[in-house]
Amino acid sequence: MVDQLIRATAADGGIRAVSVITTSLTEEARQRHKLSYVATAALGRTMAAGLLFASSMKRPGSRVNIRIEGDGPLGGVTVDAGLDGTVRGYVTHPEVELPPTANGKMDVGGAVGHNGYVYVIRDVGFGYPYSSTVELVSGEIGDDLTHYLATSEQTPSALMVGVFSDTQGVAAAGGLLIQIMPKASRDETLVELLESRLGTLAGFTSLLQAGKTLPAIFDELLGDMGLVILPEVQLVRFHCGCSHERVLNALKLFGAEELQEMIQTDKGAEATCEFCSTVYHASEEELAGVLSDLQKEVVSG
Repeated sequence: MVDQLIRATAADGGIRAVSVITTSLTEEARQRHKLSYVATAALGRTMAAGLLFASSMKRPGSRVNIRIEGDGPLGGVTVDAGLDGTVRGYVTHPEVELPPTANGKMDVGGAVGHNGYVYVIRDVGFGYPYSSTVELVSGEIGDDLTHYLATSEQTPSALMVGVFSDTQGVAAAGGLLIQIMPKASRDETLVELLESRLGTLAGFTSLLQAGKTLPAIFDELLGDMGLVILPEVQLVRFHCGCSHERVLNALKLFGAEELQEMIQTDKGAEATCEFCSTVYHASEEELAGVLSDLQKEVVSG
């Protein structure tokens, strides 16, 4: 099934629901970064969450940045996702692998760590970005980001994110976000009913593997609550906006002395984009051009 995101409402607009399939883009991230099984699960879960978070933004160009920093061996998990359906991300130590937990699941919590922080930055396209920080509660990604929504954005939410990989790669990945809007949050019966259904729902990737479509998953959860599935199906994809030109501009940050050293000693430079692992090479001539531009800027400044 193609990577896609759909939106829905229920209970006369009192419930907002978003779901996303991210199988292909998670596989692309796995290949680009040479991710271990547990690193694939951690990054894949966070990328799905990033797309779900960004889906509620209004202004074109809006983006969400999620950074999870724990005390586990995986290091940090960083994701950048946009309202336009693009997402990218990386982990600090993509080679880290851990044995499964006692119940046979990926030990994402052990890899991320149980102590640390979740940092979320929302760039709405104008003014200063909104940022917030909360402590980790488990390192399992879904629990931590649900905690973030409840404490920082004060919206009762249920977030399910998952990645299933086998020896062939990523077989299923995606997520589901259900939020109860303020006008419905006072209806305790509605809240209890929704919590009960979410509690009995199988893991998200299990539903995908069973052949469930996103509309079918919504219908199972909200079909008798006035479910309205919005007609737009948004395609989502792994995309990084890095380029050779941007890398050359970034090299100016090294300063004239280091640029001269690169030209004379290294005979060029190599840079790797953290978000997509694309390797860029700058020749001596290109570095000389960067140095010349930098010197002109210093003089004109």
